[in-house]
Order: sequence, then structure tokens, then C-alpha cells
Amino acid sequence: MKGYKAFEKGMVCLGFQYEVGKTFEHKDRIVPCSMGFHFCENPLDVLNHYPLVDVSGDLSEFAEVEALGETKTVGNKSVTNQLRIGEKLDLPGLIKASFEFLWGKCAKKEKVDSEEESRLETQEDYSQWAASGDYSHLAASGFYSHLSASGDDSRLAASGHYSQLVTTGCDSYLTASGDDSRLAALGDDSQLATSGDYSRLLASGDNNRLASSGYGTQFAASGNNAQLAASGDNSRLTALGNNSMVVSSGDDNRLALNGKDSVGAAMGIESRIRGKVGNWITLAEWKHDGEHFVPICVKSAQIDGKKIKQDTWYELKNGRFTEVRN
Repeated sequence: MKGYKAFEKGMVCLGFQYEVGKTFEHKDRIVPCSMGFHFCENPLDVLNHYPLVDVSGDLSEFAEVEALGETKTVGNKSVTNQLRIGEKLDLPGLIKASFEFLWGKCAKKEKVDSEEESRLETQEDYSQWAASGDYSHLAASGFYSHLSASGDDSRLAASGHYSQLVTTGCDSYLTASGDDSRLAALGDDSQLATSGDYSRLLASGDNNRLASSGYGTQFAASGNNAQLAASGDNSRLTALGNNSMVVSSGDDNRLALNGKDSVGAAMGIESRIRGKVGNWITLAEWKHDGEHFVPICVKSAQIDGKKIKQDTWYELKNGRFTEVRN
């Protein structure tokens, strides 16, 4: 049985060290969510168990895996006593694998449309749709829906919870209003938006736009010229490409600028930001006046590698960029 697994940085999972190309064996009995080597058949489901972006602002690591021994599955998670670690996946690879998985899943349900300028709509729960033509429109209002499009200029929308939307074409629009949704775009000039909480937005093409108003959302964009915006609290935003613009107005957010010539602003209470040399960062400082928090200072600076260090988390305290030690 083939599947996918997520890891902490360095390919570590729950303290166990994995390695690409090796097979690992668990000699005791296997128990889902307790004992054995765990993985998911659907690449996007690994985000239920590992964050897209961790508290350090780094992407989790991902790999293809294959169960070679006894296997048990509960929900969207499987466990085996013998697991081979296959090819490691970067963000574009994870999105491509997700699309291929959902495309195959939708095709098996015979809800596939290959005509250009097609319109597909459903209000049923557990619906699955796929469109391979350009200019397609897919909409689902039920829960647990799967929408997949491979053509350019496609529109995908889901209002139910736990939906998964994936497109490989350029100039696509993905929108989800339900909680715990996953939106992934591999093409350029795509737009991803979600209003639900705890959603994951992944984009690997250039010139993409990602926006969320929900709490606890995780963003990752690996292409250049990306624009990321979050208004909810406790969000994690990471831009891997160059010339990116990242803005957050929610509280306790984390912004990581891993590309060159990028700009980031974390305007919420107790928010933090980090980046590469040459990037510009902006932070806001707040204080409590006895009734509510009020802003007292907003400051911008360019990371020079000396006064403000590269790849170091900063917050604004007493009008100064202050390094965060933990």
C-alpha cells in the first residue's frame, strides 16, 4: 500500500529518525494512533497530523512511503509494521501528488468532466468532482467534498467543512468557506481564499495570492511574487519565493520570509517575523490601557545581517526590534 508521511525538519517523527531509501520494521503489534509506523493514503491528509508550517516558520518535510507488511487503517490514517521511505517531496511535489490522488479518486466516482467551459455544481455531502478542461467551474456546498481541476482559468469553490480543492492549471481561483479545508494550486497566477478556521493553503506557482480570514490558518507559497494575507489569529505564513509580500493583522501570528527581496508585516499583538538579509520587516507594538489593547508603535527595518539578523525571530518591544530567544 502506497502513501505519504510528514516529518519534522530532519525527517524526524515523534523522536524517530527516518531516512530516504530505507525500510523500517516494527516488531511489536500495530495499533492505529499508538504503535507502528503511520502514514496517509491521501497526501493532503498528512496535514491533519503535522502542521504545514511549524512554530519555527519552517515547512514540515514530506515523503512518499510504501507499507510492505501488515497494515491497518482507521479514518484517513494507516499504520504498518514495515514501512519503506521513498522519494522526498518539496511543496510543488506534495501539491502534484495531492492532485493526482484526488483526480484518481474523483475519476473512480465517474464525476469527471473533460469539456472546456463546463459547469459542475452539487449540494450533496461527500461529493467528488474533477474537471480537466479549461475555464471550468466547480462548486460544492456539502461537507467533505473533493474538487480537482487540471485546466487553466478554473474556478473551484466549497462551502462545506473539510473540503479539499486542488488545481494544476494557471489563473485558477480556489475558495473555501468551511473550516479545516485544504486549498492547493500548482499553476501560476492562482488565487486561494478561505474564510474558515484551521485551513491550509499551498501554492507553488509564481504570482499567486493567498488570503484567509479564519483563525489558525497555515500558508505556504514557494513561487516568486506571491502575496499572502491573514486577518485571523494564530496563523503561520511562510513565503519561500523571492519578491513576496506577506501581511498579517491577526494576533500571535508568525511570518517567515525565506526568499530574497521580500516584504513582510505582522501588525497583530504578540506577532513575530523573520527573514533573509535584504528583506524588509514591519512590526507593531501594543499595550493594554486597562480596558483593551491599543497600538503604541509601528516600526520597519531592513534585515542587514548585523543589527538585525537573518533567520531570527523578532518582536517589537519598547520601540526596538527584539530578538526572540524561544
